[in-house]
Amino acid sequence: MDNTEAHEVFLGLGSNLGDRRENLLTALRLLDGMKGMDMKEVSSVYETEPWGVLDQPSFLNMVAMARTSRDARGVLDACIEVEEEMGRVRERKTCPRIIDVDILLYDDIQLEQEDLVIPHPRMLEREFVMVPLLELRPEMSLPGTGSLSSCRGSHEGDKAIKAFEFGEEEWHG
Repeated sequence: MDNTEAHEVFLGLGSNLGDRRENLLTALRLLDGMKGMDMKEVSSVYETEPWGVLDQPSFLNMVAMARTSRDARGVLDACIEVEEEMGRVRERKTCPRIIDVDILLYDDIQLEQEDLVIPHPRMLEREFVMVPLLELRPEMSLPGTGSLSSCRGSHEGDKAIKAFEFGEEEWHG
């Protein structure tokens, strides 16, 4: 991929069913192997209590940064393809899941479509997104909000506890 045409995209990944570690690793490998997607960095993996519907297993969450030649819609298609390939079932928004892959940020664009909103509309409310994102980019800012670190708020029951890290050799081909 020609990096002069590449865009920077941050993805949030989460899993709370089955082998959660392996699910995250599989999703990273699938994304990294897709045309126009080049995974560059991953945060540590954090364990968090479920958000929304509390009667479900804990999550493992992380953030990954990729360079991509795909447009935002193409990245969304890649995320959905990975979820479908891994067997994700969409019963409701906050149900347990094998894998969840969300676009958090795509360059510095702001986009609002029926099925695609960038920046992710609830990322500032969620420690399981903000902690790993700020691990990768502590000085990151969003248009109209200033520094992300100043926007980050702690929410009751939404503590992100560092669980482990993946080595680059595990996920990057």
